[in-house]
Amino acid sequence: MADEKNLVRSLTVDIAAPAELVWSVLVDLARYPEWNPFTVRVESSLRLGEPVNLYLPNPASPGELLHVVEQLASFEPPRLLAWEMHASANNPDAARREQLIEATGAQSCRYHTTDLFLGATADQVMELHGPWVKQGFDAVALAVKARAEALFAESR
Repeated sequence: MADEKNLVRSLTVDIAAPAELVWSVLVDLARYPEWNPFTVRVESSLRLGEPVNLYLPNPASPGELLHVVEQLASFEPPRLLAWEMHASANNPDAARREQLIEATGAQSCRYHTTDLFLGATADQVMELHGPWVKQGFDAVALAVKARAEALFAESR
């Protein structure tokens, strides 16, 4: 089992919108720049095993984006969206990001996201980047809540 000391978990938010609507926000990749402060752009077919191109603000160089390529690992509407980075000869880092939605009623749900750093560099990645990822994930949780609740209010 993976070492949970290298797990980053966002705050958990209760969302006054159906789980299916929150799911639609997460898979509407073209609209990420409109609401997502951490993963400001995503390009993917959303097919299992295929690339997920992530673009994140570079904390070391404001105004620049970090480009990270992962693979879609889980696609379970409207509950789980996950991608993974596998270690390679060019990059020893590995991780699994999960975005989880739990229905709490017909018009409500709960959301959080996690990133589990894996492999030989997990401790170092957690030490260097864990706080930045946590801050970003908390911002995403609050942003997805705001986005879904606004869309739900508009639809009523």
